[in-house]
Amino acid sequence: MPIEDFEDLAEVAPKGVRLEYVDGRVRTKDALSVEDFEELERHAPETVRLEYINGKLEVKAMPDGNHTSIFMWLLRQCMQHLPDLDLAPERGVKAEAYRKGRARTDGFLAPVDHFKGDREWSDPDGSLMAVEITSRDRDTNQRDRIDKPVGYAEADIPVYLLIDRDNNTLTVHSEPKDGRYQQISRHPWGATVELPAPVNITLDTEKLKDYAD
Repeated sequence: MPIEDFEDLAEVAPKGVRLEYVDGRVRTKDALSVEDFEELERHAPETVRLEYINGKLEVKAMPDGNHTSIFMWLLRQCMQHLPDLDLAPERGVKAEAYRKGRARTDGFLAPVDHFKGDREWSDPDGSLMAVEITSRDRDTNQRDRIDKPVGYAEADIPVYLLIDRDNNTLTVHSEPKDGRYQQISRHPWGATVELPAPVNITLDTEKLKDYAD
């Protein structure tokens, strides 16, 4: 996070929330409640995307062009094969046990009008899939590969699809039980990938090779 963004964020922090800037990262000096996080997020600058994962404040990188192109590729697949569903971009989701986490998904697959009337953070009940596309930031490994599979499984989101730009793979997590996905499969870009129930579509991922960087 640039120091300018941190300074803008610190100015709108709720009373009692003390932020610090260490090695380019923003952290809280004290334990952060989900209520204080939501207030901070509501007032954050437009250039700052915040998440609340494992009880900690996280900053999600802004998407670059390849990130956006990958999402649009997946959106076209879903529109073609799942016309009665919406793949919502940048959807805030209540994740983790007891809905205490706040994750900003790159894509969230759910029935049409599932998000009608919601505010910033939606309940995961009735959803089919969460999607993350890795970004070029230092926290990707912990956030997308370790913390979010747990948070989404604890929220009983049936499928978690990770499109990993670091190693050009898709990782499909499914069958959440007791806070863990029981089935995990990894596929190279270019493979034919089956997304299991309740998504039930086949992805031809050859196009993803165009976005390798």
